[in-house]
Amino acid sequence: MNNDDKQKIESIIEGREKSHIFFSQNSKVYEHFTKMEKAAFSDNALSRMHKELIAVGISVVIDCESCMQWHIKQAYDCGASKEQLLEAIEVGIEMGGGPATVSTRFALAVLEYYKII
Repeated sequence: MNNDDKQKIESIIEGREKSHIFFSQNSKVYEHFTKMEKAAFSDNALSRMHKELIAVGISVVIDCESCMQWHIKQAYDCGASKEQLLEAIEVGIEMGGGPATVSTRFALAVLEYYKII
């Protein structure tokens, strides 16, 4: 992993933590968003891990680096294996075509950052 990717990932993590200022500002929108997120990713017919893997693929398609960092880490913490994460990234490539292969470079950097690969 190059130093630029490492700094980008750490900046994303720091920025996400700073965004929680909305809680102290009594933001109803942010409160409802986090409630929706919790509901969407709770275990139901699909496990949270599987939902996180779906989100990894979507993150690659839409080229959302912050999303890739978050959902890769969440999926891994829920028990997703390296192979499952790589397959989720590959589904994103298939769904997104050539442009998604560019997004994959960052997804792989996140896997390296967390020492998954």
